[in-house]
Amino acid sequence: MKAIKFHGHKNMIFPMLGRAREAKGFSQEMVAAKMQILGASIDQQAISRIENDKRTVTDFELICICKILNVTAEHLVSMFWDEIE
Repeated sequence: MKAIKFHGHKNMIFPMLGRAREAKGFSQEMVAAKMQILGASIDQQAISRIENDKRTVTDFELICICKILNVTAEHLVSMFWDEIE
């Protein structure tokens, strides 16, 4: 399987995900558990890999993360958005 990368990154939300999660006072494990309740098959290690730019994020995972953290997708990609022209 070919590695998916854009500008050397595996996902666009890694810079903001940890900040948004910590602002809510949630652990990676809490986010993973809440995502599982919403139907996403994910664990704490996967959240860590996303936050460390070592894993891609699917569209439905992105929506679950946004719902759990009460942020928009635009907020989560904002640093990446500003980085590209």
